[in-house]
Amino acid sequence: MSDIYLDSQVVGEAIYFCRRQKRMSQEVLSGLADIGRTHLSAIERGERKPTLETLYRISNALNMNMSDIVKEIEKRLKQAE
Repeated sequence: MSDIYLDSQVVGEAIYFCRRQKRMSQEVLSGLADIGRTHLSAIERGERKPTLETLYRISNALNMNMSDIVKEIEKRLKQAE
């Protein structure tokens, strides 16, 4: 069995992409999601992985289904193969 892991850089890029599609600043998104702006910035840079709760808060703040963000992550992972 190979070691499979979720690349935090890919997760961050997907969240960044979704935020930019909604034309929302980090400041606004972090406020709506009730997370710190520096925390959101670290997630988008791939320095931290969001918990499921944080991902849920981000998706709600973006007015998206969490599954839409996950689909974007999966799309990016397939492109990286």
